[in-house]
Amino acid sequence: MISIDGLAVEFGGSTLFKDISFAVNDKDRIALMGKNGAGKSTLLKIIAGVKTPTRGKISAPKEAVIAYLPQHLLTSDERSVFDEAAQAFAHVFEMQKELEELNNQLTVRTDYESPAYYDLIERVSSLSETFYSVQDINYNAEIEKILLGLGFLRSDFNRPTSEFSGGWRMRIELAKILLKKPDLLLLDEPTNHMDIESIQWFEDFLINSAKAVILISHDRAFVDHLTTRTIEITMGRIYDYKVNYSSYLQLRKERREQQQKHFEEQQKFIADTQEFIDRFKGTYSKTNQVQSRVKMLEKLDPVEVDEIDTSALRLKFPPSPRSGNFPVILENVSKSYGDHLVFSGVSLPIERGQRVAFVGKNGQGKSTLVKCLMEEIDYQGKLTIGHNTHIGYFAQNAASLMDEEATVFDTIDDVAKGDIRTKIKDLLGAFMFGDESWNKKVKVLSGGERTRLAMIKLLLEPKNLLILDEPTNHLDLRTKDILKSALQDFDGTLILVSHDRDFLDGLATKVFEFGNQQVKEHLGDIHSFLVRKKLENLRELERGSNK
Repeated sequence: MISIDGLAVEFGGSTLFKDISFAVNDKDRIALMGKNGAGKSTLLKIIAGVKTPTRGKISAPKEAVIAYLPQHLLTSDERSVFDEAAQAFAHVFEMQKELEELNNQLTVRTDYESPAYYDLIERVSSLSETFYSVQDINYNAEIEKILLGLGFLRSDFNRPTSEFSGGWRMRIELAKILLKKPDLLLLDEPTNHMDIESIQWFEDFLINSAKAVILISHDRAFVDHLTTRTIEITMGRIYDYKVNYSSYLQLRKERREQQQKHFEEQQKFIADTQEFIDRFKGTYSKTNQVQSRVKMLEKLDPVEVDEIDTSALRLKFPPSPRSGNFPVILENVSKSYGDHLVFSGVSLPIERGQRVAFVGKNGQGKSTLVKCLMEEIDYQGKLTIGHNTHIGYFAQNAASLMDEEATVFDTIDDVAKGDIRTKIKDLLGAFMFGDESWNKKVKVLSGGERTRLAMIKLLLEPKNLLILDEPTNHLDLRTKDILKSALQDFDGTLILVSHDRDFLDGLATKVFEFGNQQVKEHLGDIHSFLVRKKLENLRELERGSNK
């Protein structure tokens, strides 16, 4: 068991949280929830030992292994993917090397009766016992299993890590952590750069093979399937629920309703008491009663209501201009980079009002096809954008295309139409732009802030075809709910590239799967697609076992 006792973090005269205490037991799978800035990542860093609290301590058994995956990291550029993952077993390889050196010494030394020789024999004996208890593990097979599960190809194993993007390097680091089989695994947004298949594999691995896990994630389906306990950080304290995320939401709603009721009752009591004090403070016969009530108010412990959840705010799109019957038609479209074929023979019509999802492993051409649609890159074949089609496009570089000298408020005010203009401040607040952010210039915003601002800007412009490439990577659960609700009400055509199953559920009515240089059309929503894929994977396993 690992104990967190009386943790407090204070800086700049303010308190992030105080007196946080809880225990982590074997097989606990905990979701750490709370709004941005509540202290979730800080708490993970303290448990991991990379940040020191103002007060409090972490207690763990001496032999316990705690592994931490931060949001941002860099692996070595000098090793191959396989060798970097193998660093998880560096201590075993060092043990083996030391054992070989000690055995070599035993073969050449002749001071058999000396204390140093006896010490050498004792060290060899102790090290051998430890080494031979673990050396039966097939390290190569373990490394291969983890890397393949996380989406790497065997052809990637000998490539240098320097050839991979930050998202893939994060997976290499995750592979190293999983191979260590830690007693407590701390994960901060681990699925942001994973495709759906890798997320499913990771989810199954954690459920079936991990010990204790504490997780921060904005992927609702991942959190819901994986976790059995939810700890919420809010207003400097925690609430510990022994339930998964969906059940926690209901319990949190009930808790806040109860808090609101107690708050209103207390406010009425304060008002009535103050009225009595004001009415009789000059009356001699009521002096003792007045003083008693004044002291009562001074000693009153105020009821606090946790942060109000604004996810009920609804964002409505401007009405879409009517497009032709087929906003997009692809006929035998292919794309290659030199000798590398990304996909070929892609033929698909997208009808007006359809909501389609592009899914598949990373690197199979989802974003590439989107770039073809936007005429950002050349391609082979015929691609037709239909009559009166107005495209709204969200790409990873959308944030960099805004006017850097404009303020946050003006960026939205310039494109808002109709009634929504009266709710710009509410809208900015829902997308985590508080009062202090409205007059900031775009050029001083972080990458995540620019992404959220670009998303709001896009959603307010009258378009009839929205193409969104991984729109949820920087959005928290509340903001994703607002975006999803808006997209469900959108009356145009929608193309979504996403690995977020919960976000796609209820949005996409058709799925295009990218893989093996082809694009396959699947009728039905994301749920039926995933069920079918699981069955296909099981049949592959059955065929493999019959060989």
